[in-house]
Amino acid sequence: MIDCKWFSFVQHCSVFKSIEQHNQKTNREICCMLVTIFFHEDFVRFFVNKILCEALVVILNMYGQVKMISGMKIKRCSILFCMLLVSSFFCQHGMTPLMHAAYKGKVDMCRLLLRHGADVNCNEHEHGYTALMFAGLSGNKEITWMMLEAGAETDVVNSVGRTAAQMAAFVGQHDCVTVINNFFPRERLDYYTKPQGLDKEPKLPVKLAGPLHKIITTTNMHPVKIVLLVKENPLLAEVEALQKCYRVLDLICEKCMKQKDMNEVLAMKMHYISCIFQKCITFLKEREDKLDGFIKSLLKGRDKDGFPVYQEKLIRESIRKFPYCEATLLQQLVRSIAPVEIGSDPTAFSVLTQAITGQVGFVDAEFCTTCGGKGADKRCSVCKMVIYCDQNCQKIHWFTHKKVCKILKEIHEKQELEAAKEKRKQEKKQKKDEMQLVEGSSTSEQQSDSDPDPTKEMDPNHPTEGTEEPEFTKEMEALALQPESPLESESGSHDDTKREDLKILNFRKVLFYQI
Repeated sequence: MIDCKWFSFVQHCSVFKSIEQHNQKTNREICCMLVTIFFHEDFVRFFVNKILCEALVVILNMYGQVKMISGMKIKRCSILFCMLLVSSFFCQHGMTPLMHAAYKGKVDMCRLLLRHGADVNCNEHEHGYTALMFAGLSGNKEITWMMLEAGAETDVVNSVGRTAAQMAAFVGQHDCVTVINNFFPRERLDYYTKPQGLDKEPKLPVKLAGPLHKIITTTNMHPVKIVLLVKENPLLAEVEALQKCYRVLDLICEKCMKQKDMNEVLAMKMHYISCIFQKCITFLKEREDKLDGFIKSLLKGRDKDGFPVYQEKLIRESIRKFPYCEATLLQQLVRSIAPVEIGSDPTAFSVLTQAITGQVGFVDAEFCTTCGGKGADKRCSVCKMVIYCDQNCQKIHWFTHKKVCKILKEIHEKQELEAAKEKRKQEKKQKKDEMQLVEGSSTSEQQSDSDPDPTKEMDPNHPTEGTEEPEFTKEMEALALQPESPLESESGSHDDTKREDLKILNFRKVLFYQI
């Protein structure tokens, strides 16, 4: 049973106010005891008062006990946890629990908070950051998508005038940028599932809204991927269903171009998917292999290098059919693609993807040859040059890859030989440089040992090695015997000792000048 004194302690809000009068150490100790009791599963059912929860959160937040809350197990106290954290409280920087969870990449915590009514568009942060911005900064695509589905606004700017997509791009989280730029609210699509005006039937059946929304929001714009998404859903893989879907896409495209805030990127994407759907309808009507034949046509490469010519022409044709010629995006695409020959870089698909998903800097990632999926890591076991997502993509692409697999294998072997030669060349050069460095250091040491010390004083009486001692000639003797001054020569009163000293002094001067 619960202790009565603790229960009464938590029951009265006045006690929380009195806690602030204690010193800091006492406050922390009381908070720790409260957390221990508060999160014990036996006492969860007693704490049902929202005011008490908010008061406790304020105290815990004030004295640095938020970490104890975030580290709690969600399953044990999920009801209490929701009551506690969904309350509108902020830390000293104006961050809500949802912002903290999004920034730290806590998927389960974000899902729990959103399910119980957390405000995804709250921007009480001191710098105007939203939960979507923190999700983009964290680099977690799942949390970013979760925030968008919960109704996060993508055009809100912070104190420096940057949106969530721009903030994510600034820190290099390009996957989150792609998710944000390709998001399409389900509510906008559900609008067409209801009869409008004089229409007796909706333009889009409700059963098709989900599969169509999945294709619209996909971040992979590869035509093979779109056809695979159509093929995997039996509801979409029918002529009538695809006809209704592409008409709805055309309506969305028209609405994006005619609305006040024109969205050319979304309009181009809707038009592109609509063109793929129309081609699917053509193959469903005319070909026995239906969508499988369409996929093979998209992947079939030319004989010399395996480049998918039909795929390139299809994408160029869809861009050319864009009905709004005055669109700036269309003009940019035409300028980028028109001068490029088919089979050269950049391809129409790469240009279109960059235009729709946003410019991406250097990305160290591999893409599937079949469906264009990012992060492919399976290589052909023979040529080692072609990359796939999985075995299914390899099977789909094998019919055309087997024609050039041997050629690619030879190219790969040549590249490996050249790389090995270059590596050996670099190693030899490195060893040579090291030997020269060692020889140079040894030579400098020998020279330093043989050279005399320039700081050493030279003694005239002790000549250094390598110098010849000057011979004592008669002229030098005569010069030494001469008196230093006329006064000394005239005076005869000097004794012999003085005269001898004078001779020695003059002789030393001569030696010094000779040296």
